[in-house]
Amino acid sequence: MADPKGFLTTPRREWPRRPVEERVRDWDEMYVPGALLPLIGPQADRCMDCGVPFCHEACPLGNLIPEWNDLVSRDDWRAAAERLHATNNFPEFTGRLCPAPCEAGCVLAINQPAVTIKNVECAIADRAFEEGFAPPAPPERLSGRTVAVIGSGPTGLAAAQQLTRAGHTVAVYERDDRIGGLMRYGIPEFKMEKRHLERRIGQMRAEGTKFRTGTAVGRDVDAAALRHRYDAVVIATGATAWRELPVPGRGLTGIHQAMEYLPLANRVCQGDLEVSPLSAAGRHVVIVGGGDTGADCLGTAVREGAASVTQLDIYGRPGTERDEDAEPWPTYPRLYRLSAAHEEAGELGTAPSADADARLFAASTLRFSGDADGRVRWLHLVEVDAERRAVPGSERALPADLVLLALGFSGPDREDGLIAQLGLELEPRGTLARDVGFATNVPGVFAAGDAARGQSLIVWAIAEGRAVAAAVDRHLTGGASRLPAPIGPYDRPMTAP
Repeated sequence: MADPKGFLTTPRREWPRRPVEERVRDWDEMYVPGALLPLIGPQADRCMDCGVPFCHEACPLGNLIPEWNDLVSRDDWRAAAERLHATNNFPEFTGRLCPAPCEAGCVLAINQPAVTIKNVECAIADRAFEEGFAPPAPPERLSGRTVAVIGSGPTGLAAAQQLTRAGHTVAVYERDDRIGGLMRYGIPEFKMEKRHLERRIGQMRAEGTKFRTGTAVGRDVDAAALRHRYDAVVIATGATAWRELPVPGRGLTGIHQAMEYLPLANRVCQGDLEVSPLSAAGRHVVIVGGGDTGADCLGTAVREGAASVTQLDIYGRPGTERDEDAEPWPTYPRLYRLSAAHEEAGELGTAPSADADARLFAASTLRFSGDADGRVRWLHLVEVDAERRAVPGSERALPADLVLLALGFSGPDREDGLIAQLGLELEPRGTLARDVGFATNVPGVFAAGDAARGQSLIVWAIAEGRAVAAAVDRHLTGGASRLPAPIGPYDRPMTAP
């Protein structure tokens, strides 16, 4: 550790956000440009270089966090970038989008604010590209083996990059018109500008990875035929089967899934559309679902000019301090956190008067009601207790011209033909069945990411992509893989969320 007293003398300081009034007028990233780098050296000094670093256990990728913290504190950015990329293909994504379970596992977090691991990671990744520390790494020779990767989210891209670098010829099939999966059309621009994605895709193209966009395997291309064309197939389609809300009035016009709404807003930012057909402008918006996707819908609706926005969370409002009995360190605690979107709704007055950050906790949707034209106008809810039982006399209605359902996903799409054409087996909960080596019941076909694991975090998606790449490499070479698999907690059940 560069400064043995850094954690005692330096307070935690995070990357500052731009003023609310400024950032809601555009779709640029929410952070103050250029404000991160001056903070990072002293923040890296706060790392205690623990003998047993629990941040490793908390990170599915097994990132070498104390090592690159120490290198950053010594201003050795090249070596820090090498350490970071040794375990993480896309740190510029995780540094912006991951909820940072590593920080919950930081030893300093036992009784102090954790090291700003996520900010340090992001700074290293951005500096690496700026200084040329992350050049393309094409293989020295080709193996003569071919791999098809279906899906271009973080799992598919990580698997493709690893397999390409191992010398295999890899083609990534993506049903959308652009590469990136949910990072492209699910994550709003204000959380991660797509230039970061384009930059990494450019690196992968230079390394030799091929991309096939606008191609839905199972519809445009027969999945069984694709299997015969390649030596191995990796299914990384994600969990795209969204959960429904089967309550009276669900069929009214104006009720949409979050993943019907968010891609359109992203297409506006990409220049495909002038205005989203589902724009929240002037509407009373209610978002059902208290997770990150709901918060993404909230921030998007605020930027589109919604008259009001309310986000419903069926769980009670969490506390601001860790419950040591229920969620002891180093587990990731459920705490009351104020995201940028909630901050925006509160400061701009678009939140309901009941709660300044636009969230209503312990709220369950009963039904929808509408006007004579069949358009939704009201969402009827009831307060629930810790057991999700309705509290008598707590029913009320919220004005709702636009309702967005952000209830998560149950597994891969079963209607696109891919699963049936390959004859893949499913787990009882709807995810793709696989063994501990990522192999499905079909020889040569492997499954990774949310499609097999279930809905999870971006850091898990990348970890699974790296791990399935090592498994495929072993399958193709018939021996030990040259690719490193994540050194995180892979002794846990592979289907655990």
